Order: sequence, then C-alpha cells, then structure tokens
Amino acid sequence: MHRLWPQDLNETTDTSLGDAELERAYDYPADLDRPWVQVNFVSSADGAVTVGGRSQGLSSPADKKVFALGRDLADVVLVGAGTAQLEGYRGVKANEVRAERRARLGLAPVPPIAVVTARATVSPDSPLLTDTLVPPIILTCAAAPRQRRDELAEAGAEVVVVGDEAVDLRAALAELNRRGLRRVNCEGGPTLFGGLIAEDLVDELCLTVAPLLAGGDAGRIATGPLPPAARELVLASVLHAEGSLLLRYRRAAR
Repeated sequence: MHRLWPQDLNETTDTSLGDAELERAYDYPADLDRPWVQVNFVSSADGAVTVGGRSQGLSSPADKKVFALGRDLADVVLVGAGTAQLEGYRGVKANEVRAERRARLGLAPVPPIAVVTARATVSPDSPLLTDTLVPPIILTCAAAPRQRRDELAEAGAEVVVVGDEAVDLRAALAELNRRGLRRVNCEGGPTLFGGLIAEDLVDELCLTVAPLLAGGDAGRIATGPLPPAARELVLASVLHAEGSLLLRYRRAAR
C-alpha cells in the first residue's frame, strides 16, 4: 500500500506504508468527548456498492486490511440489520494483531456490534448472537414487536429502544456515548449511511474505489432523505494498492 497524498517533503521515493503508519493515518482523534462516526465503504469505479448483490466482489486485500483496521481501532461497530444479514455478520473475532493493537490502545479485547433495526428483525439464532465474544447491541424503536425485543434480550442481546416509529440515530449515538463507546465504525449499509448524512452525524468517510466497472442496477453507497444542504468534507489522505484508491475524507471545519 502506497501513499499518494499528503506528501511528506522529507520522504524519499519510497511511499509504502507499514502497519504502524497505517494505524496512525486511520486512528480516531485523541480524547474524544462525544461519538466520532467513521463510515467505511467500498464502491466500483462507476459507483456501484455491490457486485452480485454483495460488497465482497468489490473488495481487495488492501480494502480488507483497512476494513479490519477499522474494527481494530473502534469501540463499537455500527451496522444496519439488512447489511448484517446480507453479509453474514457474526461477532468480531480476536486475533494476535487485533489483541496487541487494542491492548496497546487501551481498548476492550473486541468491539461489540451495534445493529440498527427499526423492527428488531435480527433473528435470535443469528450468528450475531450465537457466534460472538460480546453481546450485540440492538438499537431499535418502540414500534418494534415487543415479543421480538424480548426474544432478543433472552438470547443475550442488549436491546436499546431509541425512538418511537423509527430509530432515532442521535439518540442511538447518545446511548453509545453513555456506554463510553465513542469510536464508532459504521460499516453501512446505504440506508444507515444516508440517515447519518441527513442528521449530519458523519465525521469521517473511508472510501475504497475498486478498479471495476460493475454496471447493472446496483445502488449507491448512501440512500435516504435529502439533507438541507450537501455536507462538506475535506480530503485527509489518498492511498493506492493493486489498482484501488483508498480515500479518507473528514468533516470540514465549521
């Protein structure tokens, strides 16, 4: 993996990044006093968010490395229920690299997964509950069937009601903040990302552009209500590897 931007004036022609440099580039700001929402996505060069209905077909070793790094550095992984089901989510696993990195940074051994689901559609026998080291957090609303909420709680999930007819994303982040989970790594999907944009809750976007033309009718990385105005970002870094561009944008200063 090589850095295209920003350039270091003292740097030689070798622009390759090691694990330590990559960690520094993608780490969260220090001493957070509120949730910092980093969104992680991959798309094709023509803007498709999936190939054959899943994001897996767009990924590359470099993208997978950044995806894993996002989990390594986070307090919590935030994901929509549809994406979790489609991509076969289960609890985050520990490995040697993750264990060393998280222990060094003072983080819990693995982050919990927080699932946004207005109707509590996660099945009690989902791998999110049956194959995990820590209980998932189910962020739902009062309109979700009470029986399903009770079943998920009995299966070991932490069920949190935030909102009446829909999940209130601001209230959801406030609940994560109350639990000390401020380093938020959002892995999609497009509806959740669109909701975060509409509420102006996105602090950072890590976007991998794959060297593919997917065509077809695949959706875009964000869908949802139109915000009052486009959200301005600033480019933080550009990396490249195996033909992919790994872009990192941050919220513009206000």
